[in-house]
Amino acid sequence: MLSRCTQLTSLMMLAIVAAGCGAPRPVKYYVIDATPAGASSTPAQIPVVLLVGRFTASHLYRDDRLIYGSGPVELGTYEYDRWAEPPADMVQNLLIADLRASGQYRSVSRVSSSARGDYIVRGHLLAMYGVDKPELVARFSLQLELFDPASRATVWTQTYTHDEPVQGKTVANIVEALDRNISAGLQQLSAGITQYFMSHPPSQASAGN
Repeated sequence: MLSRCTQLTSLMMLAIVAAGCGAPRPVKYYVIDATPAGASSTPAQIPVVLLVGRFTASHLYRDDRLIYGSGPVELGTYEYDRWAEPPADMVQNLLIADLRASGQYRSVSRVSSSARGDYIVRGHLLAMYGVDKPELVARFSLQLELFDPASRATVWTQTYTHDEPVQGKTVANIVEALDRNISAGLQQLSAGITQYFMSHPPSQASAGN
């Protein structure tokens, strides 16, 4: 009996060692390729300098792990599926590219210690994950606001929230749906900023100071 127990223990130890020596699961990295529309060939119609501040977000969107939703209130993260950069920073960069490509503004850049602008775009990333409800969808929600430093007032705000159907069941399928959703959302929000300036045209004297 002792010999048999010893053999069983040895087999269990070998199984544990073999499992530990197996090839590690590779980590996959994803990017959002929300390519903006081509820049307009006409001169800038809105004579303002826009600065885009760093987006605020939950700590989950400061990490590079992809997030999944399970039910109405539970969120989790994938261990081996990650973003190439934190989602909050990635969406901020995509918005800057989208605003620049519109060709509507004198210039668009991120907030820095040396940059001076007429208006500041602030953002809060609310949601960016796949969720089963019960159909699998890619959820994206972003709130933007336009801040006027001269009056120290928020002059415009808009929130985009949409669940994009996912064609398939893989993480890559979720990322593809997020790509479509983020692209549509940034275009809509960028258009909202442009519409504000069209309805409230800044004077040449006050712009660019």
